[in-house]
Amino acid sequence: MSHTFANIVRAASVLLLLFATGASGVTAQGLDPAALLEKQATETWPTYNGDYSGKRFSPLDQINAKNVNQLTLAWIYRTHGQAIKASSLEVNGILYFTVPDNVYAIDARFGLPIWHFERKVTGDHIGHRGVAMLGDKLYFTTSDTHLLCLSAKDGKLIWDIELADAKLGYFATMAPLVIKNHIIGGVSGDSTDIRGVLTSVDPDTGAVQWKWYTEPDPGQPGSETWPDTDALLHGGGMTWMTGTYDPELNLLYWGTGNPNPVLVGDRRAGDNLFTCSIVALNPDTGKLQWAFQPSPHDVHDWDAVQTPILFDEAYKGKQRKLLAQASRNGFYFLLDRTTGEHLETSEFIDQTWSSGVDKKGRPIAKPEATPTPDGALVEPGSDGATNWMAPSFDPQTGLFYVMARRIISVFYRTIEGQVEGWGGRDRNLYMDSTLRALDYRTGKIVWNHELGEGEDTAGILTTAGICSSPRITWGICWRSIRQRDRRYGISTSATMSWPARRRMSLRGGNICSCR
Repeated sequence: MSHTFANIVRAASVLLLLFATGASGVTAQGLDPAALLEKQATETWPTYNGDYSGKRFSPLDQINAKNVNQLTLAWIYRTHGQAIKASSLEVNGILYFTVPDNVYAIDARFGLPIWHFERKVTGDHIGHRGVAMLGDKLYFTTSDTHLLCLSAKDGKLIWDIELADAKLGYFATMAPLVIKNHIIGGVSGDSTDIRGVLTSVDPDTGAVQWKWYTEPDPGQPGSETWPDTDALLHGGGMTWMTGTYDPELNLLYWGTGNPNPVLVGDRRAGDNLFTCSIVALNPDTGKLQWAFQPSPHDVHDWDAVQTPILFDEAYKGKQRKLLAQASRNGFYFLLDRTTGEHLETSEFIDQTWSSGVDKKGRPIAKPEATPTPDGALVEPGSDGATNWMAPSFDPQTGLFYVMARRIISVFYRTIEGQVEGWGGRDRNLYMDSTLRALDYRTGKIVWNHELGEGEDTAGILTTAGICSSPRITWGICWRSIRQRDRRYGISTSATMSWPARRRMSLRGGNICSCR
């Protein structure tokens, strides 16, 4: 491998083999707020998905199908702790990433430590997705459901507020989202019957600007989908993952979690809005503009928190502002993001739980798929046909890429009478994974790359040159995109360009930037 190309690898493609602490004399720089409004990430990766759209697409093409096989490992940074499930930010040559209780700043070119912030707390440490940045400040959610503001220069704490009461069973894992003068943070929790909430705070002071609850107040639209006030106010619907944003429409899009009790729906008859939903909110007020529900009355833990990707493309001969989601329940949904109008629903992986689609475009659940004491055989399992790992959309190909899994599971109801929390469990019998490319207009599978047995939890990145995904247990696998949409008359196939067989578990999302 040439010295020149090695520099390209280090500088142009920050592929995260992030895995220690320390100090350095390097000074971190702040983020220009204008970078958040850029259509596509190039010289920086300033937010969780790279830009507001959630596409995780970069127009960079310096690394492509012809030279990708020359890539080699540039550096490894070890945290000596939990698996890294975060998507790093890259700003002015500095990487910022997280694991529960910890934030790291390291030099992107050489992997040298700059600073490390640690705040050990109680709470669920299931994983962490990353930080948000505005100016010279970073924003970090914690396992005890606090939102912290840190100095990007040295990691010093600036302010600390509580998003929700951890004693009730809340915790937080998500990367906040910056929109104008709003820092928007969500919460997690499934073991107790608590109400999901999204909170917007002032970036300088942490003062709360608004809160939006995933279950409406009694008497408000959507409350009629719950049997009573008690079920409504203890209905779950966590805001686990980072949303997306359309600056032109000034709409914030967010996916919400499953209702509670998780696997038992007896005492929450109805659709249970706005759980398992894609919602559009006004980011200045928190007011709901529209909602679509991929999984009405969910009893399988199939939240709808997967990234709602935004793109402007043609649909049936008309240019539309679109939103697409590959949901945990195994279905792909295409919506008009201005109005919430449903356009398409299709399966992107095998499923046995639905008999069809209703007039609103929502899958219809089979009664026999409901968890029972004797068990119900269902595909997918509760881990989902996909999950938190990032999908991607490539505007060059018109393809939507998703890490999909076939999981066959038996769902059991384990508690009778008054049920709280889970109320049951499921046991996986078989699982395998596949990387799939979908036609955004129909959701039909254009190509498929099988990855073998096991649950892959790797995110996806597309660039003008390639599509990549870190493969669990196999290290980073770069997969060349030799296919183009049939619109362009180019052959449809996908080949793995370079499997780097390094025995480590990679669970974060790739990022790409050029310096």
